[in-house]
Amino acid sequence: MRSFLRSLLFASAACAFTLSASTASSQPRKPKPKPAAAAPAGDQAIELDDPPPAQPGTPAAKPVDNSPPPQAGQMTEQAAQAKRLFDGEKWGDAASALYRVYKGETGDDEGNKQLAQYHLAIALYRLKFYQAAYGIFSEIADKPNHLKFNETLLWLAKLATDLPEPADIVERVGKYTDAAIDKFNNANQRELYWQLNYLLGRYKYRNRQYEEALRLFRKVDRQSKYYIKGQFFSGISNVQLRKSVPAVQSFQRIVGAIDEGVEGVEGEDRMRDLAFLSMARTYYSASVRLDENNAPTIDSNKLSAAVKYWNKVDVDSEYWLDGLFEESWAYFMAGDYAHALGNIHTIQAPYFPNSYYPEADVLRAVIYFANCQYDDAETIVAKLQTTYQPIYDDLNKVLERFKGDEADEPFYKFLKEVRDGKANLPPRIRTVVENALSDRQLLRHLQYVQVLDDEQKRFSKAPGSFRDSALGNDVKDAMQLARDIAVRNAGQLARERYQRNLDELNEHLRNSAKILIDITAARRNQLDAAIAGSQVTVQESERNIVKPDEEHVIWPFDGEYWRDELGFYRQTITSKCGR
Repeated sequence: MRSFLRSLLFASAACAFTLSASTASSQPRKPKPKPAAAAPAGDQAIELDDPPPAQPGTPAAKPVDNSPPPQAGQMTEQAAQAKRLFDGEKWGDAASALYRVYKGETGDDEGNKQLAQYHLAIALYRLKFYQAAYGIFSEIADKPNHLKFNETLLWLAKLATDLPEPADIVERVGKYTDAAIDKFNNANQRELYWQLNYLLGRYKYRNRQYEEALRLFRKVDRQSKYYIKGQFFSGISNVQLRKSVPAVQSFQRIVGAIDEGVEGVEGEDRMRDLAFLSMARTYYSASVRLDENNAPTIDSNKLSAAVKYWNKVDVDSEYWLDGLFEESWAYFMAGDYAHALGNIHTIQAPYFPNSYYPEADVLRAVIYFANCQYDDAETIVAKLQTTYQPIYDDLNKVLERFKGDEADEPFYKFLKEVRDGKANLPPRIRTVVENALSDRQLLRHLQYVQVLDDEQKRFSKAPGSFRDSALGNDVKDAMQLARDIAVRNAGQLARERYQRNLDELNEHLRNSAKILIDITAARRNQLDAAIAGSQVTVQESERNIVKPDEEHVIWPFDGEYWRDELGFYRQTITSKCGR
């Protein structure tokens, strides 16, 4: 079996941060710098977007019709009457009349049917049947030769503010070109122009066209409410392109814009902290490289920069503990074990009863092993396994209830029960499950289902003549199909989040077992030469002796935590290595 410590030493350049978010306002899952043995293959893995969800009536692949658009000739009287109702803003009557034209019941030509289809979508939008309107606008967006193809772009932008992100407006905006968006580049529609560039940039990002995405995000002006989101995705696009300097510059622009009072930012403090966290992760990822001998080299300047930005995350931030733990790995890579252990001491304080960092004990064990304190390392691993193996077993048993191809909808119901505090869970895994199923992307999926439920309630209050009509049946079917797909998408995403959490815990348990193998080898003097050479001598461990400066005093820890001490703990560790 490959040594865990050898993996840590010789593949540390594969350390990765994994974010799960689809907008700049998204909350990432707990991303952690990982030892190489736990890192995914490749240099980096940064995941921001979920795969585009399936949408009603949207085939996976469809040939583009490049034929010329049809001509609209003389309207029939029924079509003219439908247009008069539309112009008079009698939306319900207009929708019913336009539907008949669109479906060919009036004998109008193809051009007038397309016009009726477009106006029908607008009428449904005005009636606040957003999903039904979206379904029709989506059909138009699939046809570049549609008479109202370009005008539909405006309504897609409107729907992007009315429907949550899982409705996937980004995919429809991706049907358009820069030229179509440039038509909105005027004084009266400038905000719309910026929004559409952001949405098209998101589409390019999703499809890994990072240079194109960056070009579009650069068009989003600082005055736009989409500027912060655009800069966030610019930063991540540059990370994907392995361009750490422009990535950090994008995150710095977020902080600068917020500090200068840019408008339209939801949760300014949270966004600022997320930018600091992103800068720290970018610098950390860039600080570890493999040399020509496949040995890790550390860029101390970049590592110091990472620590600087982790320290900027506010102590009251939801990201503070994540940052503190990630910083522990940076201190470990720098050989500053006093800081690394002190951070872990803070993370495990009773002030954070819902914190969940099993990897923290893996890191503690690694540090004790590096200092040849084998008994202590063994004790830490034993406690980790005693604590987390039962949690893993319980988590696995819950997941076993949702096997098979039809498990997405049942898991959605489980997600709802967890969110409502009604899930039947063993007490020791309740917090773990709640944490795993609490990210903002999942919450947006739940929000989308709620939006569709609200729309169905509005439909139930519509006049009977509308509800029972052919149009009413189509609207009802569109809403129900969208809801069914939204429920399945939410259940699938939640199940993936749960599985990922379970896999990570299993990974930590496996890594702890590998540490025990290395401890056994060390006691027999059979350690790999590279690992033995990395152990800390007594002389080297002297730099981990905690010394106060003119601004600090040492206050021995007596078993009682104080809130104002959190983040300032340091733990001296002395090497017992004999080399």
